[in-house]
Amino acid sequence: MPQHGKKYTEAIKLVEENKLYQPTEALELLRKLSYVKFDPTVELHMQLGVDPRHADQMVRGTAALPAGTGKAVNVLVFAQGEKATEAEQASADFVGLDDMIKQINEGWLGFDVAIATPDVMSKVASLGRRLGPRGLMPNPKTGTVTFDIAKAVREVKAGRVEFRVDKTSQIHIPIGKLSFSNDQLMQYLTAALDAIVRAKP
Repeated sequence: MPQHGKKYTEAIKLVEENKLYQPTEALELLRKLSYVKFDPTVELHMQLGVDPRHADQMVRGTAALPAGTGKAVNVLVFAQGEKATEAEQASADFVGLDDMIKQINEGWLGFDVAIATPDVMSKVASLGRRLGPRGLMPNPKTGTVTFDIAKAVREVKAGRVEFRVDKTSQIHIPIGKLSFSNDQLMQYLTAALDAIVRAKP
């Protein structure tokens, strides 16, 4: 059996093992359970009744959270010419194409979301093995392959989160920080659930 510290042991006593908590109750309980000195992230975890091995049962999409997750998001844009300028003006953190591909192939992964214009995807596709397993590969289904670069960058910066069912049929989405009000967290929870329902097969 793993050994837990005193704070964990005291916190876990507040949880009724077989009780099904309503969202508002769960948020109140979260505040009582937290004993860390930083502002922790609140996450939504869901077990879905799908088999992700089948393409027609894949659940994937994006959720627009009303005021962000409380976390700064570093955005990389693969683009050239006018679209690269558009990305820079929209406050993308990193913009480029061949130079960015070279850096990533050398091991650099200093970004949270990658966006690309459709015309450069033939080059970006070579990064599939590096970015795919980490969920960083641009994808039309999540709105990260688009010619509307400015809109995509603004949405990601404002608090758009991606979700994808994992191989155990679960979804994990950050929905804010514990310092957010209960009303805010309920709004974020609702927005995430609505997005998942829309994405269901």
